[in-house]
Order: sequence, then structure tokens, then C-alpha cells
Amino acid sequence: MGKERYTAEDIQVLEGLTAVRRRPGMYIGSVDAHGLHHMLYEIVYNSIDEAMAGYCTEITVRLNADGSATVIDNGRGIPVDIHPKYKKSAVEIVMTKLHAGGKFSKKVYTVSGGLHGVGASVVNALSEWLEVRVRRGGKIYRQRFERGKPVAALEIIGDADGTGTEITFKPDPEIFKVLDFNYDVIASRMRELAYLTKGLKITLIDERSGRSDTFQYFGGIVEFVERINEGRSKLHKPIYIEKVVNGVSVELAMQYTSDYVENIYTYVNNINTIEGGTHLSGLRAALTKVINDYARRHNMLKANEKNFEGSDVREGLTAVLSLKVPEPQFEGQTKTRLGNSEIKGLVESIVYEKLGDFMEENPDIAQIIVARAKIAAQAREAARKARELTRRKSAFDSFGLPGKLADCTERDAKNAELFIVEGDSAGGSAKQARDRRFQAILPLRGKILNVEKARMDKILKNEEIRAMITAIGTGIRDEFDIKKARYHKIIIMTDADVDGAHIRTLLLTFFYRYLRPLIEAGYVYIAQPPLYRIKKGKDVRYAYSDEEKDRIVRELGNGAVVQRFKGLGEMNPEQLWETTMNPEKRTLVRVTIEDAIEADRLFSILMGDAVEPRRRFIEEHATEVVNLDI
Repeated sequence: MGKERYTAEDIQVLEGLTAVRRRPGMYIGSVDAHGLHHMLYEIVYNSIDEAMAGYCTEITVRLNADGSATVIDNGRGIPVDIHPKYKKSAVEIVMTKLHAGGKFSKKVYTVSGGLHGVGASVVNALSEWLEVRVRRGGKIYRQRFERGKPVAALEIIGDADGTGTEITFKPDPEIFKVLDFNYDVIASRMRELAYLTKGLKITLIDERSGRSDTFQYFGGIVEFVERINEGRSKLHKPIYIEKVVNGVSVELAMQYTSDYVENIYTYVNNINTIEGGTHLSGLRAALTKVINDYARRHNMLKANEKNFEGSDVREGLTAVLSLKVPEPQFEGQTKTRLGNSEIKGLVESIVYEKLGDFMEENPDIAQIIVARAKIAAQAREAARKARELTRRKSAFDSFGLPGKLADCTERDAKNAELFIVEGDSAGGSAKQARDRRFQAILPLRGKILNVEKARMDKILKNEEIRAMITAIGTGIRDEFDIKKARYHKIIIMTDADVDGAHIRTLLLTFFYRYLRPLIEAGYVYIAQPPLYRIKKGKDVRYAYSDEEKDRIVRELGNGAVVQRFKGLGEMNPEQLWETTMNPEKRTLVRVTIEDAIEADRLFSILMGDAVEPRRRFIEEHATEVVNLDI
């Protein structure tokens, strides 16, 4: 075969928005549900930027019956005049050119979330159609686009009261695998944005279902912290800090609870920096220093006592840190980590000064905080001893693995599965049913400890939890290392009844609080055992819901015998393999964290000490129960 010809003719230049349609993942991350919702958020962020600039007080988001979405704001409206260089309206430039917008110059927006100038044009490029309406100068302007290209020039269609922008777009089925907007996911993000933009009114309307919500919080992030802590036992009222230095606005709301985990959420220009960054480092450093200094100054730490560590002063802390930064440097297009080196010192100095003043002025709360840290430090030392004891004990077992674990022979974690099974009976069936080449079984006795109500030293003394930690291999919390995971599929397999659901919730609480990166990596699953076995003659079928059972009974007709499985132990190994463990036939549900803040709040409500929020939650959601086993 001869050499392939490679000349200038082979070099492609993707004009306009063609590059976006060719490589959508580069701009919105993916073409699944995440990318679909990111499209909507990009348009909302433009309206939020108007609100942060002081020009917008209301945003309406509408999910339309035809699959499109509309975002309306009462900001200044996109400029409609002709751009001097491109000889087209500013509306058309914003909608059709990458890196076009008012966010590169600080004359229009001091701070903004959509810094790359790609939001509106990318949404336009990836939409089957998009229509923009602008209220400006007493007129309503309209322009329509199809797959990023203008259908006609900007036109005046009527008179307008006030100003603002309205954008309706329909995601392109040629691009997206998922086209249905999820109301709950969007509602959660809109609520978050409303908390972060004090006083802004955001209304979400779903024309498909008739649902609607309005979010408006004049207390801002203080109300945010109160919502997160709804199911927790609070030790004091939220502390609020606010200061602007060199054009950077720093807001912090924080409150200690009787919980044993820290929950710190950080934002820059309303963007959730889930990977933290320099602002989080500054906050952590300030907390450790100011609490140690206060304790020393007031003789609450003796000369012979060690300083508190960072984990001590953060145990039980819920905090929301929100910054407005004129020139943020985000690491990566996903904007999940702040990189500005100067922000660490700035946040550290502001929090140290303001929190120090607060503690001096409120000695009762300061003493609660220091006492909290002292108990945490004592527990940390007890936990260290418990970990050493766990390591010494496990060293006597072969390869350091728990004796009750029936391990697989596969040593490549990517191909290995661990079934965490409720009870010895079900564990026995699962051990017989499994394919021992790649499936490991870890049976648990009874209900594991509720980690929501226990400190680390007590957790590490629990035999069932120790067995899970050792079997999985990653360690927990500060010692966690996902590269040491021994299985890339960890499957929770419990009975399909109330007790099974409770054990499943206890396990999920443990995974969320102490092994959360496994969930985020997509390693945690829930098995779906059948509820019924229906047999007529030699025809045997399994049903996973009452509706499926009724349908099968109708299909088989008279003489069908229905067996209700009350537990996994009732199935023989062949049935368990066939229905729940065979990779070719089973159904697994992957555990995901779409909204970490809401997940955190729900675990606290359902598994924490506070009774009233749990009772209220059950009353509000009782009508949503699908299967109730009594």
C-alpha cells in the first residue's frame, strides 16, 4: 500500500458554530442528561449575571410541553444595535459567535459566572431551534435560529413595557441522547442560585406536569445553611461574615451541629466549586488558626495540650462560602476548582479577622465551638487507636481480609464485583449462586450501625463496618484512596421488604458519609431482586413490581401460581443467580449523587436525631410511596 496523501486540502477549518456541533462534549461536558441541563443553566447564568450586576430582580424558567425550555428575565435586555465591526445586530453576534459577549470587559459585568462567552452561542448551536425576544427601548425584538443559523434578521414585533430578555430553545435530537428536562434536578439548582443571589426571585414552571415553585431568599446563604441543617441538632444560630476587599466579595455563613461530619460548600460567582480550590484552603486555614488562638488566649487549651487539627475544628460544621471574584481562574472548562493564588490569603485574613471578632463578642458561642473541637480531638485520638487495632487484627487473617468474605479469584478490580448481602441465610445462597471467578460475597449480620449518630472511634469498633472497609480496601475519609479499591462494582443486595429497605438506607448513609468517592466514581449499585415468581406448568417468570406481576398473571391466564418472595434467603441459589446476580439478566441500579446538598440534607433528616423534620418529611411524601410492605 502506498503512502497516503496529506496536504493542505486535508486541513479542515470548522467555521462558525460547526465545531460546537461536531464536538459538543468540549463545550457542555456530555450529550446525556447532564449536558442537556447544562444547556438550560448556561442561559439562566446570563440572567443571573444581570442580577449580580444589579439590573435583574426576577427570572422565570419554563419547561414547555413541546420539549423546549424558556428563560425570561427583567434585566437590561441584550443590545439590539448594529455591531460596528460585524455589521449585524448585537443579538445575532451573541447568538452565533463563540467568545462574543459583554463579560470580557469589566465595563458591563464586574463579576459573572459565564466568563468564556460561549454560553448563548453554544446553546444556539446545539438546539433544533432557538428564538430570542428582547424588550428594550420600548420595543419587542425577535430573532429565530435553526441549528445555530439565523432564519431571518432581527425584527420588531411590538411595543414593550420595561426591559429584559426571553430565550426559548429546543435541544437538538441529532445531538442529545436524552431530551427530557428533569424538574427536580432543575428545581434544586434554581433554589441554590436563589440562595446565592440574595433577594432574587426565580420562578420555575413545568407546563408538562403543572408543577411550579418560586424561590426567593432575603436571608441569602444564612437561609441556605438553615435548610442544609434542617434535620440536625444545631448548637447555635448561624454566624454570618461579609467583607469586600480589592473588588472581591467574600460571604460566609456557618453553623455547628452535633453531627460528626463536616459539610462545607463553596461557590465562586454562583458556580459550585465542588473540587474546592484556594478559597476553601483559605477558609480551612483561618478556622484552624482562629479557634486555636482563641482557645490559647482564654486558657481553654493548656500549655501541655497540642493544638487542634483542622479536622477537629471542622467536625459538625456546616458552612457556605460564596465569593464574587472579578477575574476568577477556574481549573478546566467544568469550573469546579478555583486556582487564583491570591484568594487563599484574602479569604484567610477576612475569616480570621471577622470570626475572631465574633468569638470575642459572643463568648458563649465561642466556648461551644472550642468545647466541640476538644471532644473531636479526643475522639480523633481514640479513632487512631481503633484503626491501629483494626490493622493489627486484620493482619492475622489471610491477606488481611475479613474471614466472612468469600472472595473472587479475579484480581483486576475493573472486572471484580462485591455483593454486600443481608444475613447469613441470603449470604449462603449468594455464595452458592455466584460465579466465583469475579463475584465476591460479604454477608452482614443484622442492621449495621447508623453512622449518622456515631463518631469515628465508635464506627471503627463496629465489626460489620470494619469488615466492609477491609474488603473494599480504599480506607475511609482522610485515608481514602480510590486506586486501592478491590472491586469496581459494589452491589448492595438486601431483601425487598421494610427491614431490607432500612438496611439499604443504613449502608447508603455509610457510603455517602465515609466512602462517597466510590459513589461519585459510579462503583456503587443496588441489586433488584424479584418480588414474585409466577409459574404455570413449565412456564416460570419473575416479576419485580405488582404491576408486572398482574400483567404476567393475565398473560398466563387461569392456573398461574404466584409465589411472593419475602427475602433473598427464600430463593434457592439457581433462582438467585438467574434473577439477581447473572450479569446477562439482572437489573442493577447505579447509585448517583445528582445533588450533594439535597442528598446531605435528606440523610440528616431520615437518619439523624431530630424527630420533627423526619415526621414532616414523611407526611409530605407519604403519597409518593410506590411499594409499602407491611
